[in-house]
Amino acid sequence: MTDCFPSASPVVRLAEYTKTEQIEIIGDGADPFGVADAGLTWLPKEEHFGIRQQGRLVAHTGLLRLPISIGGVRTQVVGVGGVAVAPDMRGRGLARLVVSAALDHARTMGPQHGLLFCRPPLVPLYQRLGWRTLDQDIHVEQPEGPVIMPLRTMWTPLCDGANWPAGEVHLLSLPM
Repeated sequence: MTDCFPSASPVVRLAEYTKTEQIEIIGDGADPFGVADAGLTWLPKEEHFGIRQQGRLVAHTGLLRLPISIGGVRTQVVGVGGVAVAPDMRGRGLARLVVSAALDHARTMGPQHGLLFCRPPLVPLYQRLGWRTLDQDIHVEQPEGPVIMPLRTMWTPLCDGANWPAGEVHLLSLPM
């Protein structure tokens, strides 16, 4: 684990993010993110950011660069996922800290847009963090072929002046 933010920030970049660390944050339930009913296969994240308090990992966000087609134009997005805050630590702004730090890094990765999928009850949280809903179907790859994403799709600009382009959206990979 290495620091990649000013010392005043409690967020660190994690060298790895293991199942044990996920369990440390949100427990070992069968459906820790509440998305099993969607029946989707997900990609693991490649970049990880976390907050430790008193030696315990209490928050996490992961990132992954992904190919996407918007209006028939191929580009890339930075997928955000695996956002988790320990139940006993919620309501303290940790999600804002860890997502903001991850997005600061995402802005250095090249793509103009961040993308995430979430359950409807979480939409207001992400809206407070500056995310915008994408009110159209998005097709995502699955082992059996493309499907329409059943969760809410949200996006955020990663550079000044970035707007979401018009057109049909296809995530050209498994979701993150």
